Amino acid sequence: MAISQNIATRLLLLTTLLSLFLSLTISTSDPEELVNELLFLQSQSKTGVIHLDDHSISRFLTSTKTPRPYSLLIFFDAKQLHDKHELHLQDLHREFFLVASSFILNNPDKSSTSYAKLFFCDIEFKESQSSFSLFGVNSLPHIRLVGPNVKNPQESDAMDQGDFSRMAESMSDFVESRTKLSVGPIHRPPILSRSQLGFLFAVLLIWTPFMVKKVLTGQTLLHDPKIWLGGAVFVYFFSVSGAMHNIIRKMPMFLADRNDPNKLIFFYQGSGMQLGAEGFAIGFLYTIVGLLLAFVTHVLVMVKNVTAQRLVMVVSLVVSFWAVNKVIYLDNWKTGYGVHTFWPSSWK
Repeated sequence: MAISQNIATRLLLLTTLLSLFLSLTISTSDPEELVNELLFLQSQSKTGVIHLDDHSISRFLTSTKTPRPYSLLIFFDAKQLHDKHELHLQDLHREFFLVASSFILNNPDKSSTSYAKLFFCDIEFKESQSSFSLFGVNSLPHIRLVGPNVKNPQESDAMDQGDFSRMAESMSDFVESRTKLSVGPIHRPPILSRSQLGFLFAVLLIWTPFMVKKVLTGQTLLHDPKIWLGGAVFVYFFSVSGAMHNIIRKMPMFLADRNDPNKLIFFYQGSGMQLGAEGFAIGFLYTIVGLLLAFVTHVLVMVKNVTAQRLVMVVSLVVSFWAVNKVIYLDNWKTGYGVHTFWPSSWK
């Protein structure tokens, strides 16, 4: 009985030592082996971005000794937030792919095991919630650079939220400023592929003789006065409505009222902001005045009936006065500055 207990004790001790040896062997993997594994994973990815999870984060970061012979640039993603367009997660992820592929293409000789080696990686929230907590990531978009000497992931360099506006270029600047490596030019895919360009060229060759015939006979859209008239009205409306301001600033058409979520705000009081609906309303009023002026100066003068001329003129003046009055009223309401009629002092 004592002999069997002694054997069981030895077996238990041997099993414990073996488990400890295996754990130490795994946790202290050869750096050369880790780099080769990362290079293999990179070669298997079409974009050059290595997809990581909690297990691979532990293998390549937390369980390795520092300094590591590589740096990791990690993009944090969450598929459940892809429908929130204000975050631009999908667009930023595609731009991250471009930076990774451009870096690999521009630096084919950076495949050595030197400390300057950089790998591009991404992790997804549902697959790697522990890693999100490990890095302390609680908001997206988020990009972190884990250098060779970083022991605590939360001490790694994080890209500022305000730098994401320039997309791939800002990511490239972030990498170059932190690692002293040159990413090089961003290689964006062409808008049209070679097959699409070939198809368009063939269509153009077939269509050219018919187009030349229409041009010589004056049967194209550019010879139609209605097209030019519609284009002129569109340009006029686009200019006076502030549409370019709305496009550049990405202004919404309307806002939800903070006090009443069921109520929408179309006109925002304050000179520092202009909503899309507000600009379109002003552009519509200005366009009415412009069209009435064009009608009076180009069409009404051809009418021979004097009574009809006077009636249309009065209606045009009244409508124009109403439209301009509404524009002035809105300007006074938004800015707080009043615009009043000026009368010469000799009239008083």
